Amino acid sequence: MPNFTILKPPTNGTPITRQNGRLIVPNDPIIPFIEGPDIWRASVRVFDAAVAKAFGGKNRLAWFEVPAGEKAKEQHGEWLPNDTLEAVRAYKVAIKGPLTTPVGGGIRSLNVTLRQVLDLYACVRPVRFFAGTPAPVTHPERMNVVIFRENTEDVYAGIEWASGTPEADRIIQFLEREMGKRIRPDSGIGIKPISETGTKRLVRMALTYAVENRRKTVTIVHKGNIMKFTEGAFRDWGYEVAKAEFREHIVTEDEVWNGASRDGKILVNDRIADSVFQQILTRTADYDVFATPNLNGDYLSDACAAQVGGLGMAPGANFGDEIGFFEATHGTAPKYAGKDVINPGSVILSGVMMLRYLGWGAAADLIEAGLEKTVAQKKVTYDLARQMDGATELKTSQFADAVIGNM
Repeated sequence: MPNFTILKPPTNGTPITRQNGRLIVPNDPIIPFIEGPDIWRASVRVFDAAVAKAFGGKNRLAWFEVPAGEKAKEQHGEWLPNDTLEAVRAYKVAIKGPLTTPVGGGIRSLNVTLRQVLDLYACVRPVRFFAGTPAPVTHPERMNVVIFRENTEDVYAGIEWASGTPEADRIIQFLEREMGKRIRPDSGIGIKPISETGTKRLVRMALTYAVENRRKTVTIVHKGNIMKFTEGAFRDWGYEVAKAEFREHIVTEDEVWNGASRDGKILVNDRIADSVFQQILTRTADYDVFATPNLNGDYLSDACAAQVGGLGMAPGANFGDEIGFFEATHGTAPKYAGKDVINPGSVILSGVMMLRYLGWGAAADLIEAGLEKTVAQKKVTYDLARQMDGATELKTSQFADAVIGNM
């Protein structure tokens, strides 16, 4: 039982546990959630309806609200109370809407803080097309990728100093005096750590997913031609874990070029980051699973989502060895708060990922089918309706109703 100071443990539901590394899910799992008001109220009705329909009322999700963001600041005087972290650790699976990072001092990013403190080292973003969604490319249906983005290192580690500060001056002087590297004295300084440990556990998760889901290709994305000892090392360590731990399942692109047969094995290759951005447009169907450092993955996942209609239809999750934390991939839109107009698709599809993680695939299938049918009927929220001829523009709550009706 978590040791809360401001929260009270839920009186309904049963905690999820782990046994020998496997998730043990009861019929009424306690799921902590961080609310994004309009989106969450719509999404949770979809989740509950799907679970009730899939399991005939035998299973249910026991929701437990935990504070973060502006609501937490107003109620508890801090942006990210420790009780929220304790709840996620205790109950293993959580979901959240978009969070606004405070402007000015304090926490650099609530999302980054959650990932680092809870060691959620893999950001996982599946990107696929739902028929009827307005998209800016000719063949959006060719997009069906899953991006595994390292979540705790790279420039997001937050090691930087502002130009003109004593700390930045000290680093600049040290680099010149000890390393013989001259940097303009008016520079801001940032450090980009990429470790063997962080890289291998991320690539290991991507390869495990590819094996378990019979995917065909895992592509390591990097800028190793320029950053040889960070992103170049990411590439090298990725190949190392593939060959050492997945040898019976994989073949590398170099090996195929030298005459090896794929013979149903997963092809492991690598691509320079800037090359991937044009190839994901021109050779979309060639790509399947990506393993990327933090910054590259941030760019690539949004770019892929744009090809299938935007972030409103893009789910996401953050995984560690113990925790699965599911989230909307887009940011907040404060000017629309409380107006019942935002597209809840990202949170709904993140919930689909969560249900599959729980082993409740039947409920996940119902939601996906209901959402796809709703979009095909051109019953969509304003962000999609403005791009579609003959669309019926729905409010956030009405979109949820339509998805539930189409299950």
